[in-house]
Amino acid sequence: MEVRVWTNWARTASCTPTRVVHPASTDEIAEAVLSGSRVRARGSGHSFNDIAVAPETALDLDRWTGIVHADAETGLVTVRSGTPLWSLNADLHRLGLAMPNLGDIDAQTVAGAISTSTHGTGAKLGVLATAVESLELVLADGSVVTCSRTERPDLFNAARVGLGALGIISTLTLRCVPSFVLRASESPGRLDAVLEQFDDLCAVEDHVEFHWFTHSDRVILKRNNRITEPARPLSKLRQTWEYEVVENAAFGAVTKVARRFPRYTKRLNEVCGSLITERSYSDYSHNVFVTPRRVRFVETEFSIPRETLMDVIAELRAVAGKLGDRDHLIVPCEVRVAQADDIWLSTANGRDTAYISMHQALGMQYKAFFDAYASIAASVGGRPHWGKMHDLTATELRPLYPHFDDFLRVRDEVDPGRTFTNQYLDRVLGT
Repeated sequence: MEVRVWTNWARTASCTPTRVVHPASTDEIAEAVLSGSRVRARGSGHSFNDIAVAPETALDLDRWTGIVHADAETGLVTVRSGTPLWSLNADLHRLGLAMPNLGDIDAQTVAGAISTSTHGTGAKLGVLATAVESLELVLADGSVVTCSRTERPDLFNAARVGLGALGIISTLTLRCVPSFVLRASESPGRLDAVLEQFDDLCAVEDHVEFHWFTHSDRVILKRNNRITEPARPLSKLRQTWEYEVVENAAFGAVTKVARRFPRYTKRLNEVCGSLITERSYSDYSHNVFVTPRRVRFVETEFSIPRETLMDVIAELRAVAGKLGDRDHLIVPCEVRVAQADDIWLSTANGRDTAYISMHQALGMQYKAFFDAYASIAASVGGRPHWGKMHDLTATELRPLYPHFDDFLRVRDEVDPGRTFTNQYLDRVLGT
């Protein structure tokens, strides 16, 4: 039996499970659930907190992957829960289909990404979970149930962003779209100028975001728009140079300098920002959305009402100017948007949302800035990303979500014995 120390990608959480199970069928998932121990599906480990920690029975769904059924006419695709997004994207492309939106990392399992309210960017697009049409779950009593807007709708409203607290998702049916090409435009900018036009950009661009070098006024502005022309991707040579050499190897070297000499971090922010050049190309959507990330980092993120973005950025600038050298962030901050939705624990529930993600390279100090950001976000009703670093408890989270108690009610119905809990869920949902 496989029993070894498990560590997440960011090396911020680890555990040694009592046992690890690799189910290859729904029956085998149900058998693991009925084992008499606490059970967690740990996904790919790409959450930055301890949501995936499974100290007793850990389900590794690496044998439970792939598309079960796809209908190119309706766009409905049923996929097994352990399928990594990178694999799903490739399979969908071969079928002439695509996810309507994606984040910039594709290492997560599809169930893990959905369950934590993972998102991309686009003012007219929701979090990834808004693409879910139905779910099949294995509940604590071993039963296999299906939920959708018309079948067990309360369970569906809870389970689309379910944190793994309600059962083990076995399959998801997604509403996909015909495969599409994006024209990507990336350019350097200055923070004040980008903020001044950001609302207008969100109104006219399909996908817009910017990366801010937090101890300077330099930004990278990214705009991606759907086009009908054929894809004209970057050459393999240029892809290797820009993504592997510049954005990973060279940036990795920069983080090592900052780690060794933190007093230079602010200056390195300015230098890195000044080296950004314009880049324009077109490619199929999943090749544009996703960016290779080889340099490991820690991350916190809050969703805030879109209308508060400018005020929050202004407060973050003020904090950045007061921090000591050792507390400066070397990795840029990322700003994205999403449309309001009706999913109970979605970070965009009931409001058009802006997301601010703050990162720091592994081995460097981050707590002072992350804590200051958490305080600023709290002042505007900020909701933490369920899969990223935060310290909030159920008491603090309840007023942020109108349907928080509805979620707990459904949880009590389907898992009264807390088969699927861990310390993280005890903290954010209560015991």
